[in-house]
Amino acid sequence: MKVPLATPEIREVMDIRQAAHYLGISADSLYRYASSGFIPAFRLGNRWRFRKSRLDEWMDRRSGLEEEAATPKLVRSGKKPVRSTRVISRSVRTGS
Repeated sequence: MKVPLATPEIREVMDIRQAAHYLGISADSLYRYASSGFIPAFRLGNRWRFRKSRLDEWMDRRSGLEEEAATPKLVRSGKKPVRSTRVISRSVRTGS
């Protein structure tokens, strides 16, 4: 009988391994991002910690979701632009 693999519990405060799994990136990349301040993180002792809510906010900002929700989209009217009704006489067009 196969035992299903346990999915890691997503907690509010995650260590580097849990946060890397949550974000879908390697732990090495996440460590570099946290060290450079690119991603929101804090140190607890000598270990990096990540708040899930801060990571979610950061991802929303980076993906532009906050901007889309904050700014209403312009709605175009269904009307087509009016074409010019100016008629050029045949003699002017052909030069006759």
